[in-house]
Amino acid sequence: MTSAAPSPSSTTSTTTHAVVMGGSSGIGEATAALFASSGAEVTITGRDRTKLDEAAARIGGKTSTYRMDATDPTDIDAFFATTAPIDHLVIAVSGAAGSGPFATLDLAELAHGFDAKFWPQLRILQAALGHLTERASVTFITAASARAAFPGTSGLAAINGALEAMIPPLAVELAPRRINAVSPGVIDTPWWDRVPAEQRAELFAGLAKTTPVGRVGTPGEVAAAINSLATNGFITGVVLDCTGGANLATGR
Repeated sequence: MTSAAPSPSSTTSTTTHAVVMGGSSGIGEATAALFASSGAEVTITGRDRTKLDEAAARIGGKTSTYRMDATDPTDIDAFFATTAPIDHLVIAVSGAAGSGPFATLDLAELAHGFDAKFWPQLRILQAALGHLTERASVTFITAASARAAFPGTSGLAAINGALEAMIPPLAVELAPRRINAVSPGVIDTPWWDRVPAEQRAELFAGLAKTTPVGRVGTPGEVAAAINSLATNGFITGVVLDCTGGANLATGR
C-alpha cells in the first residue's frame, strides 16, 4: 500500500506504527520489511517517489510512503503534522560527504556531511517528540567510523561520533521513551554504488580478510540489530555495534 501521507486512521488501531526515515533502500528498507513482517503499520520516507513506491511493493504488508527531503525542516514538519502516533522511529537518513585524508579534507565538504546526516537526524527527533507514544523507541543509525581508527575517516568519525555522544543523555532526558543507536560497519548496500563494481569487489574482499567474521555485512543483519533495540523495552541509551568485529583488535 502506498499513499502520499500516513493515514491518520491508524490512531484508533492497536497495531504498532513504525516510521523509517530513509526507508527506500538498503538498511532502511530492510528494517521496514522486518517491522512489516511482524504485522506493524510501516511508513517509509525518502526523496525519490519511484524508489519509495518500488520499496513499498517489495516490503508489502501495511506499508505507506511519504516523499520528503530529510534535510528540509519544512518537509520534516509537514510529515509530522500528518502522521499517526509513532511507536518506533528509525532515523536512517545519511550522506556520503566527509571522507578522505585529513591533510586534504575539504572542510566545506565535511560541513555538507553534517548537513546531510547530523542535523537532519536531530531535527527529525525534535519534530517527532510530540508524535511519539509514551514508551516509543527511537533508533539512530550512525557508523563504526565514530569509534574506530580507520585512516581517511576522521570527518565521518566527527559526524557519527557527535550523534553517538548524544545517545546516553537523550535516553535520560526523554525517558520513558527509549533512545538507542546502531553503528554499522561496512554493509553491502546501494551506498557503495558510487564505487565502480570491480573496485568495490576488491575493497570488500580486502575488508573481509581483516574482519573476524570474514565478510562484509548485509542490510538484513543491521535491520535485525535495529529491531532488537526497538522492541526490547528494557534497553535504552545504548550504541550497538554491528560490524562483524571489524572494530576489534585481532592481531592480524
